[in-house]
Amino acid sequence: MSRLQEWADRFIEHLRTERRLSPHTSESYGRDLRAAIQWFEKLRMDSWARLSQHHIRQYIAARHRQGFSAKSLHRELSALRSLFNFLLREKQLESNPALGVRAPKVRRKLPATLDADQISRLLEVDDDSPVALRDRAIIELFYSSGLRLAELIGLDLDDINLSEQLVEVTGKGDKTRRVPVGRQAREAIGQWLEIRLRMASPDEAALFVGVRGKRISRSTVHRQLHAWSIRQGTPRNIHPHLLRHSFASHLLESSGDLRAVQELLGHANISTTQIYTHLDFQHLAEVYDKAHPRARKKRR
Repeated sequence: MSRLQEWADRFIEHLRTERRLSPHTSESYGRDLRAAIQWFEKLRMDSWARLSQHHIRQYIAARHRQGFSAKSLHRELSALRSLFNFLLREKQLESNPALGVRAPKVRRKLPATLDADQISRLLEVDDDSPVALRDRAIIELFYSSGLRLAELIGLDLDDINLSEQLVEVTGKGDKTRRVPVGRQAREAIGQWLEIRLRMASPDEAALFVGVRGKRISRSTVHRQLHAWSIRQGTPRNIHPHLLRHSFASHLLESSGDLRAVQELLGHANISTTQIYTHLDFQHLAEVYDKAHPRARKKRR
């Protein structure tokens, strides 16, 4: 194993044990750093301390020429900056060579959403099988409370309190927050809990389980949402983040309270939440263009 990879592995272990990042996030850092290590080793670099700002710029430029998106390059640069900060802490470096390097500007895409009618159509499930009741409860909870996929999968029975109308979720950085659960979601979860033991193993603590009785997996949730989107005839493929985006957009459109939406989504920075204000403004602009008599010039 090279010295570059050895210190990268130590850094990943630091992310898992000290910073307590999720396995998915740690694996993403690992993939980005392996790509960088392969490139630096071709330059015969055998130590992170030998790398300069010039080398980091060369690497980002090379990846850009290979066709990697600006978003990917920002993520890779962030992984390198974090690694170098770790090496500074471990006294392996005297400065962070990635600090002055910039990636190409990211074009911010507005997230896709479903409207309220499309959500209603998705949830008109005429099926009382255990799997269908579980899936309906999952979809209702995604839309009612704006959970991330990892947060929903990680829920235990003790995390949901239907009488208090709350669910406690563990989000990014192992931070917990309490989120309201709407009436229809509570009803759907209640129906699922009545028959949950038909599917769950006796010692399983997870709120949602798969057909083998253990905690439901990411792939199962994705597969089931896709199947329901086809079955219910929704206009686009349903995935967890689409339901989360729809939750945030509809809530902001109704309330206008950006701080409250930030809190409910578990965003550390309000700038992440502000994208939904652009989404809402886009909707308002479309309504204005169609409805206002002087919004557009009349064609001759």
